Amino acid sequence: MILIKRLAAPLLFSLLFSVSLFAQDEKVDTAMVRRIRDEGLNHSQVQMIAHYLTDVSGSRLTNSPGYRRATDWCVSEFKHWGLSNAASEPWGEFGTGWEIEKCYVALSTPYYQSFIAYPFAWSAGTKGPISADVVAVTSGDSTGVEKMSAQIKGKIVLVTDGDMTIRSAFTAYDKRFSDSDLANLKQQFWATYDELQPFFQREKAVQRFYALLVKKGVAAIVTKDYGGRDGTVYADAMDSYKKNSDPTVPKIILSTEDFLRVQRLIESKTAVKLDLDIKTKFYSDDLNASNVVAEIPGTDPVLKNELVMLGGHLDSWYSGTGATDNAAGCTVMMEVMRILKELDVKPRRTIRIVLWGGEEQGLIGSYNYVKNHFADPVTKELKPEQAKVSAYYNLDNGSGKVRGIFLQENEAVRPIFEKWMQPFADLGATAVKSGNTGFTDHYTFDISGIPAFEFIQDPLEYLTRTHHSNMDVYDHLSIEDLKQAATVIASFVYHTAMREEKLPRKPLPKPEHWLFEGF
Repeated sequence: MILIKRLAAPLLFSLLFSVSLFAQDEKVDTAMVRRIRDEGLNHSQVQMIAHYLTDVSGSRLTNSPGYRRATDWCVSEFKHWGLSNAASEPWGEFGTGWEIEKCYVALSTPYYQSFIAYPFAWSAGTKGPISADVVAVTSGDSTGVEKMSAQIKGKIVLVTDGDMTIRSAFTAYDKRFSDSDLANLKQQFWATYDELQPFFQREKAVQRFYALLVKKGVAAIVTKDYGGRDGTVYADAMDSYKKNSDPTVPKIILSTEDFLRVQRLIESKTAVKLDLDIKTKFYSDDLNASNVVAEIPGTDPVLKNELVMLGGHLDSWYSGTGATDNAAGCTVMMEVMRILKELDVKPRRTIRIVLWGGEEQGLIGSYNYVKNHFADPVTKELKPEQAKVSAYYNLDNGSGKVRGIFLQENEAVRPIFEKWMQPFADLGATAVKSGNTGFTDHYTFDISGIPAFEFIQDPLEYLTRTHHSNMDVYDHLSIEDLKQAATVIASFVYHTAMREEKLPRKPLPKPEHWLFEGF
């Protein structure tokens, strides 16, 4: 203990002295910042990019036709801008593609009413129109289901959970961070492997319960949206996308209001019948999946083989068009590349953008990319290219403006980022926070020993209305915020590519479990 204290004092002095030197020596190219601001704020193309990623491409489940439309368009646009090595890069087997071709759900007894509803992703269809009585069962009550075997066979089963509340209309959807919010912000969306295990265990229990209902011969399974109101439906439940899976019973998510109406009718002993006509299509001709890549080559004879990377996930859920999650992030990062190319920047290091697939099923696209190119995120076995990446920047928290950046506990980067953030204080970007943010693609880089960062964004209505919902469409994007985000991030990418040294690194983490292996 005494030895530790003796060593700590000079070590701390050395660290503080090094950080002080970082802060003094870090350069900001103010002339380039002015050019980036002008191009990003006054000549932006984010509206066009967002329109093609959402309205034109549609929803973008990995390996679906919409995902492939978006992939083809991104590659074409990158080539049009003059980026190098633009391509769809395979990363391995994912599973089947899937899309909805028709979804009709209506109350037909005791009267007619059309409902707002979506099948689970990768759910079976109904093989034509069906009409059946509705029977309620309690979620997880396997004993009760066994007793009701004869009663539920051939019926539509409503899975209830005892909660009949609805979000208050007096609770605001939209929010921006105040100065005090930013000052107190420590981390976002972060959990350890152990902390996630109860969630994964609950999900496995739910799947076992659904499998029991299928075994009992139900005609369809109907579940409740988990917190929407006013017709907002959070549709991110799924059957298996793996090859050789063969779903036979349609699983359906109803809007909260529609579900609760049916539940009340059943509880009042009123006979209820639903009409269903759901057509889904599976694509199994090519089970392999891909990310989209493109580059601005480095020009320095020594540094051109080093990388500055940026990205967001291109895949989405399916009830909307994945606008805020995450066409917003892809739009911004594509715009960053467009800005730098339009300004004819000659970066010392190569700048590489990657738009990820499979994020929504557990960061699968970025995991495999990192494993193929840089390191095994679990065992920490490194490839030579891992040492050549200066940084990876990610954007995936909606369409709010950038308010700062998380350091992922890499304190050595703080003085650098604080310098780079200063020119954007008038645009609301000020915070440099030490904490973590997780559950998106920078995580796979971070745990593989590569400096990786997620920007802090104004929440807007991301987690309160659009995230994974049918409201996640172009009209819920904040275009001016996306312009600001692209401008700030373009400067960060530029300065990372131009500085003498790569960004400082944290120690390589120890081997660990893959955070999302429960998926």
